[in-house]
Amino acid sequence: MADLASSATDPGDVLVAGVDSSTQSCKVVVRRATTGEVVRSGRASHPDGTEVDPAAWWDALGTAVADAGGLDDVAAIGIGGQQHGMVALDAEGRVIRPALLWNDVRSAAAAAAMVEELGREAWVARTGLVPVASFTATKLRWLRDAEPEHAARVAAVALPHDWLSWRLRGYGPADESPLGPDLDALATDGSDASGTAYWDPARREYDPELFELALGRPLRGAETGDDGDAVVVPRVVGPSEAMGTLEQAVPLPGGASAPSGLVVAPGAGDNAGAALGLGLAAGDVAVSLGTSGTVFGVTDTAIEDPTGTVAGFADATGARLPIVTTLNAARVLEVIGGLLGVDHAELGRLALEAPAGADGLVLVPYFVGERTPNRPDATASLLGMTPGTTDRAHLARAAVEGMLCALADGLAAVERTGVTVERLLLIGGAAQNEAVRVVAAQVFGREVLVPEPGEYVAAGAARQAAWVHAGELPGWSIPTTSIPADPHPEVLEQYRAAVG
Repeated sequence: MADLASSATDPGDVLVAGVDSSTQSCKVVVRRATTGEVVRSGRASHPDGTEVDPAAWWDALGTAVADAGGLDDVAAIGIGGQQHGMVALDAEGRVIRPALLWNDVRSAAAAAAMVEELGREAWVARTGLVPVASFTATKLRWLRDAEPEHAARVAAVALPHDWLSWRLRGYGPADESPLGPDLDALATDGSDASGTAYWDPARREYDPELFELALGRPLRGAETGDDGDAVVVPRVVGPSEAMGTLEQAVPLPGGASAPSGLVVAPGAGDNAGAALGLGLAAGDVAVSLGTSGTVFGVTDTAIEDPTGTVAGFADATGARLPIVTTLNAARVLEVIGGLLGVDHAELGRLALEAPAGADGLVLVPYFVGERTPNRPDATASLLGMTPGTTDRAHLARAAVEGMLCALADGLAAVERTGVTVERLLLIGGAAQNEAVRVVAAQVFGREVLVPEPGEYVAAGAARQAAWVHAGELPGWSIPTTSIPADPHPEVLEQYRAAVG
């Protein structure tokens, strides 16, 4: 809920807003441009599921903006969003079908076919990644094969943050927006474009051949087909370039509005937004514990991993963001906590009653399949059960260790690409759990820094908005708590033996 009492500012103190439109919810945070101080915030929930009508995101954005006290005193805004989601639009700017989200694995067979058609090395050389079910290109192939009637109607393909930014700027179906369905006004940034599997983060250009390989339709402007059959993708704007400035107020759902003169920054994919919000630099790697898990860092060097474990995305500054993603992170704690009938805090207390390694009890946490390793049809397993390990404390410990060991494998993969890890940061809601912090220092075997709780995707989007508005990227300080290294290599060794 907005704290309106704290919103009074000096007339010369510019405010910026950042949005995090995640899988679960929409968060809006208003900050001071110079210091990053949080002035007020708002939130609204998103529906569950692996496919969602984008109208729910638009409604949630309006609700969250209103909950944050509106945007009337805000100079610039940026939107960070969940990556990869396929938003297919027709020529009238209407959404053709619910968006397939990053965690929808029905395109796994399509991904495998696309890898077979070109080979891993070609995909890595052209996009910095190897297709898996998460990436947008595989969802377009699925649409082509499973719903050809919908594929034939596609006039434009956008991602969640692209589409929300387009609607915020006043575009959309003619009966729902002041500026109408100008598909050529769609815009995005390099970080989100790099998660589609048809954009090259090295050349910073779309790859028309790969797009057509996915959907079976040419890109508009590409010399690969009839313009009448061509599909629009969002133009990619530079990291400090505005998508646009509102020339008139844009009404939002729930009664709020985006004011005339509001500058809309390019926004970012969620992990790139978090990296910018955390102020990550070369040598910094973050482990994020949301419902899913990610390991990502920042480097100026091109990343190529033919195994497909590490995706060489772009970041939100023009550098690269090598990243590993797992489908199962905090959801592991939710599942096991539900089984034990405890909340996260009590689960943590139980976990600390058992020793490191849980006396050999290992949870392989593939509850919803897995993306890294690429096992979309996998299920979770509990190994090493004996009368001495089959109790509440050992199960809680195995849950925390299983979640973190999967991400430790991701960190090792990032390091194998040549990324140097000088600082390891632990973020996300689960990072506030004492057991998670203790076990992280054991599993990773190094000092772990835990930044103060915050909405770091929204912070990155707001920091980018301040950059676009002022022409200079501000430095915002973030207090952290240090957890000393406490190496227990046997924990990761027994996990790897169980995973095979």
